[in-house]
Amino acid sequence: MIENDYMMRIIHEMVRMWLKLLFNIDEVKEEEIIFEDLDSQQLYQKLRLMAEDGQINEAENLLYEHLQSQEQRRQLEDLKVSLFFYDYLNGKSSKFLHECGYSREEIQDGIRSVMRQHGYGELADTWGEEW
Repeated sequence: MIENDYMMRIIHEMVRMWLKLLFNIDEVKEEEIIFEDLDSQQLYQKLRLMAEDGQINEAENLLYEHLQSQEQRRQLEDLKVSLFFYDYLNGKSSKFLHECGYSREEIQDGIRSVMRQHGYGELADTWGEEW
C-alpha cells in the first residue's frame, strides 16, 4: 500500500512538473483544466468517461489513434491532453486500475511514450526506470 501511494505521488509530481515546464500550468483542479480548443476538451472528457466506465485500455487506444492522426500544429495541445489523462488515471485506486486490467506501470509507460512521441523523450528518460 505504501509503495502504491509513493508511486502515485511520484507520477503526479512528474506530470505536474512537465505541465509547468511545457505549458506554464500550475496544479489545477479537474474543473479548472482548460484546453485551447473544443476538440481537445471533448477528447479529454471522452477519455475520462471511458476510464470511469472501466474502459481504460480502450481509452488509451483512442488517445493513441488520435495522436497518430493529428497534424503537427496540434502536437503540444495533444501532449497536454495526454498528460492530464494519465494524471487522471493515476488518481484512481490501485484496486480500480487492477479491476480494469491496468497498472501504475502502464501509466508510467504511457507517459514516457507520449513524451517521446512529442519530442520530449530525453526529458522523460532523465527520471530513469523507477519513477
